[in-house]
Amino acid sequence: MSYFPDVPKIAYEGPKSKNPLAFKHYNPDEVIEGQTMKDLFRFGVAYWHTFRGTGSDPFGAATLTRSWETGSSEKEIALKRVDVAFEFIEKLGAPFYCFHDRDVSPEGATLVETNKIFDEVAKKLKEAQARTGVKLLWGTANLFSHPRYLNGAATSPNADVFAFAAAQVKKAMEVTHELGGENYVFWGGREGYMNLYNTDMKREVDHLARFMHMAVDHAKKIGFKGQFLFEPKPKEPTKHQYDFDAAACLNFCRAYGLEKHVKLNIETNHATLAGHSMMHELAYSSMQGALGSIDANTGDLLLGWDTDQFPTDIYLTTQCMLVILEQKGLAPGGVNFDAKVRRESIDPVDLFYAHIGGMDAFARGAKIAAAIRKDGALSDFVKKRYSTYDEGMGKAIDDGKTSFAELESYVLKKGELTPNISGRQELLENIINEYL
Repeated sequence: MSYFPDVPKIAYEGPKSKNPLAFKHYNPDEVIEGQTMKDLFRFGVAYWHTFRGTGSDPFGAATLTRSWETGSSEKEIALKRVDVAFEFIEKLGAPFYCFHDRDVSPEGATLVETNKIFDEVAKKLKEAQARTGVKLLWGTANLFSHPRYLNGAATSPNADVFAFAAAQVKKAMEVTHELGGENYVFWGGREGYMNLYNTDMKREVDHLARFMHMAVDHAKKIGFKGQFLFEPKPKEPTKHQYDFDAAACLNFCRAYGLEKHVKLNIETNHATLAGHSMMHELAYSSMQGALGSIDANTGDLLLGWDTDQFPTDIYLTTQCMLVILEQKGLAPGGVNFDAKVRRESIDPVDLFYAHIGGMDAFARGAKIAAAIRKDGALSDFVKKRYSTYDEGMGKAIDDGKTSFAELESYVLKKGELTPNISGRQELLENIINEYL
């Protein structure tokens, strides 16, 4: 049975195509800076938004038409969704998918029953992967939706909740490993606080670190060699989350000895909620050697909450790709579309339009970023701007071979300082627009 009978396999037809069910810019075999687009982007489809999304929001019920959401039990529907998901992913031509445990498999009455259902669904996922060649980019556990996690999971003041969360992550890691997942993500949806009057912040953050070290130990025990990823998010639903932004996450990792085990999964909408641009969060993570993967979406700055829209802004994707190309890609991470169609886009075909647009937007961004890099449009200016550090006392500063006393002597002797040069921000912004 086909769940998308009117949709053919999506093909690359080039910029002149008027076919809405075709790629205009994403050509998986086209090479950019030594990598094919397929290998550079490593596009992933988010199981939760794409196959579990309903169109509901805090002010309204479900709106989306999904014929497959019927069956005699939650398990039966979950097994059917595997067929839906892999038909969609295979027709789209994305090489990867991502999931939370509760996206693919429902929770049973007990943990034993939950794990049994998860094993059945995982078996079918593995068969579908073998049949289609689609791979698992990453798995994770949903530690935020169930009422038991109202105070968080690893940071809950209830030790039994901590224990249950550990059991849930243990199973999710094992299934991810069984399915050949290349990464495992930790997203602390409620790992934070609403009010400091009732919170022992130090104890909670200590517990989060202990939880992470247990995960590292279990990965070694089961032979999982994939990359661990933290996903920063500042708020919503929690007032203050401990994984506020890239800087907070990396500080946490270094403070608790996790920096060798964890990289970051950066999301655009989370970056803007933290008061940063996506390019800032990517650049900060990358310069620390910690940019592992990205969730590709965008937010509506007029709304100010996590709208998870598909990325269509070429300026945004160009900025992303300037950083990603600089570090030569994201592998073993990738570009996961943590994005959902609008509640007014009710037909299944809208899922294809959304993903095609996002993949084309990143393809255009990559081509533009590669052209900017080839011409040295930014790098040549930046090099010149910092040229006083390439020789003399500036180089001594860079090399760590000077002191306050020596610098004072240098300034006293030199007298007149080297004049500053213009930052040329407006010119550079104009130049970037020329490439767009």
